[in-house]
Amino acid sequence: MLKIGDKKLINAWAFYDWANSVYSLVISTAIFPIYYAGLTMSEGFANLDGKIAFLGTLWTPTTLYNYALACSFLIVALISPMLSGIADYAGNKKKFLKGFCLLGSLSVMCLFFFTSKETLWVGILFTILASIGFWGSIVFYNAYLPEVAFPEQQDNVSAKGFMLGYLGSIILLLFCLILIETSVFGYYNKQFGSQLSFLLVGLWWLGFAQFTYAKLPNEEIKALPKDNYFTKGIKELKLVALELFAYRELKIFLIAFFFLSIGVQTIILMAGIFGTILGLATLNLIATILLVQFVGILGAYLFSRLSNKIGNIKTLKITIAIWGLVCFIGFNLTKETPNIELYFYVLGALIGLVMGAIQSLARSTYSKLLPETKDTASYFSFFDVTEKIALVVGMVTFGFLNSIISIQSSVLALAIFFLAAFITLSKIKKTKHVH
Repeated sequence: MLKIGDKKLINAWAFYDWANSVYSLVISTAIFPIYYAGLTMSEGFANLDGKIAFLGTLWTPTTLYNYALACSFLIVALISPMLSGIADYAGNKKKFLKGFCLLGSLSVMCLFFFTSKETLWVGILFTILASIGFWGSIVFYNAYLPEVAFPEQQDNVSAKGFMLGYLGSIILLLFCLILIETSVFGYYNKQFGSQLSFLLVGLWWLGFAQFTYAKLPNEEIKALPKDNYFTKGIKELKLVALELFAYRELKIFLIAFFFLSIGVQTIILMAGIFGTILGLATLNLIATILLVQFVGILGAYLFSRLSNKIGNIKTLKITIAIWGLVCFIGFNLTKETPNIELYFYVLGALIGLVMGAIQSLARSTYSKLLPETKDTASYFSFFDVTEKIALVVGMVTFGFLNSIISIQSSVLALAIFFLAAFITLSKIKKTKHVH
């Protein structure tokens, strides 16, 4: 069995980012939202008011999609603490990682069958299940970080995962775009090309995950009582909750992480819609998404090196300041802005620079702040639940302000959350591993 700090173990752990990041780019950000919008707004799908029927109610297509994702985030927020408590007690994080990965990858492949008004339920159901599979697996993936790398390695190891994720997702996205936009493979059919892309994402995710499974340590499995399968997990969770709130720095960091996640995750999810409202063409939007990924590789690398020199907290503050700048630039953009495409590319570059960096540093800083414990999955479930609740708060805030004022005011409001994160981080004192 490979020991903590071993290069092979670290590479195997980081490779799960290569496997699963294709979901977040191709399904969450790029191809599926465009495919969904195109299909649901096509002739014969929506009524004259542009609404679609689902579960006996009329919805605007975007609202239905947003609600489906919000539903998945809430489910993950509710179940992951309980599941991770069980995983820590029973010592079977790998089993849960495999289970959620299988759910997510198979659900993505099932999106292949979403082709018409009659199969709308397929698109909505498997959008929810794929999201649960992705975010559920991340809980257990993150929980392995303290078991594969020493504290002094964790910034670089966490960044390595994000860089591999960006690289893998760029490769597959480019291949999918060739499938959809060209006739290189002997046909030209945008819809069928998109459907094939969903199959490829699921196969890529499930296939490459096997390399990670092969090297991750097998824990000592304890038998769970058959009559109260969840009770032990809940008890484990309560103990961890009491421990967590006893650590001042850990508690403060989670509050800061909550604020910054509201801003970061909302911007990532809403950037495409913001660009569409500004009148950008689909090709410009996808080009910006690719730019974000390429710059993201560089950003994750540069900021992990910077954190080695000046410390995690100072580096996180710099990334938060750049996110604030993104909000102010976005607030000043309108359809009438000259060279709007150029400004949007600048925004994409800035987002790419700090997107991977802030997520990578947040993960490794939290890992460093953890006390000596074997209950890593339970601790990381609080981390992940914080992110999911922040996402729901961010989406509601963004949507509410957009409905009563403008989308630009929604973007500016996110700067307030980044300011709150900056101030909260300033209250963390130096610790052994984090400064």
